[in-house]
Amino acid sequence: MGGFFTGVESSGMIDWATMPTYNTIMSVAVGAGLLAVVLFYRELRRAGAAAGTADSTGSKWRGGRHVFSTDGWALIFGVLGLILTLTGLHMTLTWPLAAGGFAFDNVIFGETSLAFGVLMLAAAWYLWKRGADLKADADPLGLAANTVKPLSIFIAALGLALFAIALAGTVYQLFAAPPQEPISGAFADYPVIEATFMSLLFALVGLGAVLFPFAVRTVLRTPVDAPVGGAAISVTGVVWTIAGIVFVLFGAMNFYTHIGLIVNTM
Repeated sequence: MGGFFTGVESSGMIDWATMPTYNTIMSVAVGAGLLAVVLFYRELRRAGAAAGTADSTGSKWRGGRHVFSTDGWALIFGVLGLILTLTGLHMTLTWPLAAGGFAFDNVIFGETSLAFGVLMLAAAWYLWKRGADLKADADPLGLAANTVKPLSIFIAALGLALFAIALAGTVYQLFAAPPQEPISGAFADYPVIEATFMSLLFALVGLGAVLFPFAVRTVLRTPVDAPVGGAAISVTGVVWTIAGIVFVLFGAMNFYTHIGLIVNTM
């Protein structure tokens, strides 16, 4: 029997040469990406409000003028988007986790990471090409909301897909780690625990995605002399912040637990 921090040793249980596993870096990148989106919104909001209350002729959308740097945001969206696009595309097209009996994980992690990665690459490209226009506009938040409005359709659809994943995780009790994996494997006899934890995490991200179009509409409908607010914006920011932090921490922990799983089963 293994300990909580070591797991159960079962040499030769898994042929890792046929099952490359990299959802560790995917989890960290997804979490960082969610946090980056929330922080970028706050930066846009501050940029628009920094000049104080704007008159209705000062903006095409709401009001407020403030010059800020988009270079760093283009970098983080580009770096995270590249990681998730490459790993998500490979997992989506090759199904590497099927060899170990986890075919469903290719859909759950691969396809969602691919979609998020492409969205972040698109954001990075836009900020790289049009960052100067965004900085110079009297209302950067309004311009960003107007630009992302068509994409909000796809983002909301992804939210529904995340709800479906959360439901499948609960019904079929997915995500449970084997006893050979340290820490998480200690709950192998109680699969409902990790199934509930991960399903809730996916549902939180999905909730923010489904509310995203409403948050965009709220921004665009807010009068130029009023602060931006509303339930859709607040809830999206809160759930993506919570999910982002958990994904980062859980992914970082999995660098240890997955290494332990490999050592115990190779």
